[in-house]
Amino acid sequence: MDYFEFLLDPENWELGRNGTIPSLIVDHLFYTFLTLVIGALIAIPVGLYIGHTGKFAFVAINAGNAGRSLPTLGLIILLVTLIGFGLVPVITALVILAIPPILTSTYAGLRALDPASVDAAKGMGMRPLQIMFRVEIPMALPLIMSGLRSATLQVVSTATVCAYVGLGGLGRLLIDGIALNQYDRVVAGAVVVALLAIILDLGAAALQRLVVSPGVSGRALTRTSNNPSRRAAPVSADVPAS
Repeated sequence: MDYFEFLLDPENWELGRNGTIPSLIVDHLFYTFLTLVIGALIAIPVGLYIGHTGKFAFVAINAGNAGRSLPTLGLIILLVTLIGFGLVPVITALVILAIPPILTSTYAGLRALDPASVDAAKGMGMRPLQIMFRVEIPMALPLIMSGLRSATLQVVSTATVCAYVGLGGLGRLLIDGIALNQYDRVVAGAVVVALLAIILDLGAAALQRLVVSPGVSGRALTRTSNNPSRRAAPVSADVPAS
């Protein structure tokens, strides 16, 4: 058997046809990006709150261990049993997988800041929200982006389990190939998932370099210190005559 027959067959790469590799990639990317958007909307605000206030730190610390030990396929089966088939149980399980790396990296990014930078911002008269958005988030952005990259790799590789509950994506090649004893499909699915993960990681790395430019954390505070309207009012050294 030629294990690369399915992968190299031009008919399996035709655009606009259901069941071809491009259509399965589109489905796979849809599940991945939907999961990442929902996970980021939940994890980043929670991580910012925990890192900024220091409250409920045990949640962020334990989230990483919970995410690594969670059996995603078992969770999907449980949710399908409780909710039924469809997109909701699968995306819910993938979101639960994506939250821990984003949450822990966001929390770690804020807690790793130099306290002197935060104290300097307070001395300039900045309010708590201004400190968070103009000082803490820009300085913690490298770790936040690192968490998003980690979550992207985990989700894009795990999204193949969508095929177990009748959805599309590249997992169809794996499941259908095993069921039909067509292992060229299995090889095609494994190769395309691996290449897709590499491409997304390279894209995320490029986006990280674009967003987190060199010196961004230093400029976040420098811009504020150079703005006279943001400085605290000077204290007069004149002593009134008695």
